[in-house]
This record gives sequence, structure tokens and C-alpha cells, in this order.
Amino acid sequence: MKRAIFFLLILLNLSASAQNNCSVTNKTFKTGEQFTFKIYYNWGAIWMAAGEASCAVQSATVAGKPMYHFISYGTTYSKYDWFYKVRDKYESYADSATLRPLRFTREVHEGGNYNFDDYVFNARKNKIYSASRKNKSTTKLDSINITPCTNDVLTAIYYARCIDFSKYKIKDSIPITFVLDGQNYPSYVRYLGTETIKDEFLGTVRCIKFRPRLIEGTIFKGGEGMTVWVTDDENRMPLYVETPIVIGSIKAYLINYSGLRNKMNCKEIKK
Repeated sequence: MKRAIFFLLILLNLSASAQNNCSVTNKTFKTGEQFTFKIYYNWGAIWMAAGEASCAVQSATVAGKPMYHFISYGTTYSKYDWFYKVRDKYESYADSATLRPLRFTREVHEGGNYNFDDYVFNARKNKIYSASRKNKSTTKLDSINITPCTNDVLTAIYYARCIDFSKYKIKDSIPITFVLDGQNYPSYVRYLGTETIKDEFLGTVRCIKFRPRLIEGTIFKGGEGMTVWVTDDENRMPLYVETPIVIGSIKAYLINYSGLRNKMNCKEIKK
């Protein structure tokens, strides 16, 4: 019954999803794109390969309307589960023309905690209809007031990749609003210019560098501690991420990719 109600809400929202002014032009990714990252954890002076994360873009159709289906997984390697076990799954459905979110689900196991969220966006009423559960509690149905430009945390990542950074100056902040844990968070991405880095996987690569403002949670610290490097070409492929966390810090390196929309032209050629 709950699934039927949420599906109905999605159908009602489709007619309003293209009426806002928050869309971006996607020339960056396409259906079939996939990335895999290796996660390194630092505690003291020791860096350990602690787990992997992946994200993929699939296609979906709701009421005859094409959608992007974003899927992301994060997991620690089993040998580190005794210390802090992570098994996370995020999914989002977004209008393929505007990237406006329609439905978002999150199911995360982090340490001894479990969280589940199911959000359906209603653009006409600027609301999210939510079903949430923590640990062994009963499922809570609620609604969340949002602004017209609110993303879920997964769609916000793909939205950020589509930003035309050439329009901004170094240290400019670019607003992005997202919803998390039942609250609407006005946030931003801080543009830090371009930088050439040496990567073990791709070699010498020109990158765009920025810092998203994070909201403090069970893993991440709040503020501008995270730094992201994406390729300085039309793909804006996430290449490297470093960030402090509640205990220690982590680095994420791209180790595999497929299904790029555009030809890669960010590598520096040795002369």
C-alpha cells in the first residue's frame, strides 16, 4: 500500500517537475556511466585501503517520461568490519531533461546504526513526502517543506558536475540546496580553480578543484573540509576526494570507469 501511495505521488509530480528554474544543461554524463573508487582511511600515521564506493547512471521510465536512475554503493572491506562496518546504498530518480529529483531512497548501515529514508518530491507544493526509520523503530511518515531548488544528496552530486565553472572566479561560492535527515540545507560549492595532478591510474591530469560545504553527520564533519578534484573536460569525472571525518580522515581514488559521455581530453601529454 505504501509503495502504491508513493508511486501515485510521483505521477502527480511529473507535470510540475519542469516548471521550476533550477535545471542545468547536462552535457556531462549519460546512461551507462559507472565509476568505482577505492577508499583509504587514515588514523594517526597509517593509511589503510578500507573499502570501495561506486556510482552508476541507469535509465528508467515513469508514466512514459524518461528518467535518470542514479545508484551509489559504499562498503568497507570485510576485514575492517570489526572496527566500523559500512554498507550503504543510495538511489535517486531524476527528470532526465532538468535533473530535478522525483524520488530518493537511502538505506545505510554504519557502525551499529541503521537508517532508511524514502522521499518523494512534490514540486508544486514545495514538499517532500517521507517515510523514515532508524534502527528498530517503526516507520515514520511525514512531510518536509523545501525550496523550489532542493536536491537530494545524490542528485546534487550530478548537478554539481554539470556546473559551468568557467563562469566563476576562484573562491566564488555556487549555491546548492539539498535535503538530508528530514531537513532542508542551503549549501554551496566553493570553486578553487584548476590544478594539474599526478594520478596513478590516469597519469598527469588537468582538474577542476572545489570544496562542497558539508553537513555534519555520522561520518562526515561539517564545513568545507572536503576537497574534490574532477577532470577538466566535458566529463567532469570525479578523480580524487579527500576529507576529514568524525574520527580520522579518508581519501578516495578513482580506480575504474566506463560509459563516459564525452571523449576524455584532460590528460597532459609528455613532450
